[in-house]
Amino acid sequence: MSTLAAQPINTSRLDLLPLHVEHAEEMAAVLSDPALHTFIGGTPDAPQALRSRYQRMTAGSPDPAVSWLNWVIRLRDKSCLTGTVQATVSPSGHGPIAEIAWVVGTPWQGRGIATEAARGLVAWLGRQSVHTVIAHIHPEHRASAAVATAAGLTPTDEWHGGEIRWRRSLRR
Repeated sequence: MSTLAAQPINTSRLDLLPLHVEHAEEMAAVLSDPALHTFIGGTPDAPQALRSRYQRMTAGSPDPAVSWLNWVIRLRDKSCLTGTVQATVSPSGHGPIAEIAWVVGTPWQGRGIATEAARGLVAWLGRQSVHTVIAHIHPEHRASAAVATAAGLTPTDEWHGGEIRWRRSLRR
């Protein structure tokens, strides 16, 4: 497997733009609600802390076999950032596997943005020869479970760090 790079992904309402350090200021505001950390822990990052984190993320994985892919979600008609999607793509015995995640800022939740972004991401990963998509979702996080379901993932009996592993095979 060669290393993948995030490329722009367009859906009907959204532009998934490859993450850049310059997104930190706007994204700090998007992700500023402490409620977003209910299931993942931690607290919102200040712009400078987020800038530092984005520098590490955009530098890429230290493992050359692993691709760190990160996008910001832009709501096209409002021309504003609303959240992020990400995928970590790794080799496996059955072909490349992608572990995905998403977060949408509180003001934009309930509008189908996470679902549309996750579907767009999964479709793009399928075109990159990824064979399996995985997400880890807290058992009480109904909204994320709904997004995963809409993106074609199903829950498994496996647990990882207190979260349920969801899976979708993209084999052709």
